[in-house]
Amino acid sequence: MSALNTQANIKGPDEFYAELLSVHEGLSKAESDALNARLILLMANHIGDREVLSQALRAAALKD
Repeated sequence: MSALNTQANIKGPDEFYAELLSVHEGLSKAESDALNARLILLMANHIGDREVLSQALRAAALKD
């Protein structure tokens, strides 16, 4: 079983964040939400491991 990696693991995180914001620029709320949904599904497909995906869902659902 794989474990969800919650440690910083993105090369160039600031650049990725800027790119993420850039693709949302000029979109309506509905278009932005749809883009996020497509991105989530693409990333989930890339990860592929159902246990890791379940761990990610649980982690994302936690409220501070």
